[in-house]
Amino acid sequence: MTRFALTVEYDGRPFMGWQRQDHGPSVQQALEEAAHAVTGERVAVHAAGRTDAGVHALEMRAHMDVEKPIAAFRLMEALNARVRPHPVAVLACEEVPDDWHARFSCTGRAYEYRIVNRRAPLSWEAGLAWRVPQMLDADAMAAAARVLVGRHDFTTFRSVHCQGGSPVRTLDRLDVVREGERIAVHAAARSFLHHQVRSMVGCLALVGLGRWSVDDVRDALEARDRARLGLNAPPDGLWFVGATY
Repeated sequence: MTRFALTVEYDGRPFMGWQRQDHGPSVQQALEEAAHAVTGERVAVHAAGRTDAGVHALEMRAHMDVEKPIAAFRLMEALNARVRPHPVAVLACEEVPDDWHARFSCTGRAYEYRIVNRRAPLSWEAGLAWRVPQMLDADAMAAAARVLVGRHDFTTFRSVHCQGGSPVRTLDRLDVVREGERIAVHAAARSFLHHQVRSMVGCLALVGLGRWSVDDVRDALEARDRARLGLNAPPDGLWFVGATY
């Protein structure tokens, strides 16, 4: 038995998320079916994060165990051939120790949320970014983001369906950067709660629109009450961009 670590890129638009679902296609299912076609084995693919429906990944880390003798490069090529036509690509594949786990060995996860701040509709980026037609004040958003950095109870920014054992998380980074009509929100932490990034971005957008102040974000955080959330941003603009080990 050999454990292989994968680096996976995918467009989340056709999927119900990473995790297998009874009611629709998933990235995990697409990869596991491709692995079965390649190896003839029932292979489980484990990921560093369980992205939601419509959320994308540039470098999701995952692993699988394979009994059949096969070189890492050949496995990568075969998976890419078999996973078609799904918008999923295995960018890298390598052998790792048996105790390496894509999820439990992970020490950090990073996301980027992409906003296109313009009046014109999106064409090729539809479903890949959040279009906000009203002008956003990125400097005000950045000031509000600093309130959320650190160790906090993020109940307000946590989905009611979150299965995390505790609402307390340490947010290492939350930066807001504007380049022309594009605003990127960069978030990094050891782990995130369900909908945490989208919830934070939604409230930052309210600040950018002038509907909330920095103090409103602080009050929402300290309320520890999901009902105090101002806005949950759509999944379209959220990208998993990296995991550290």
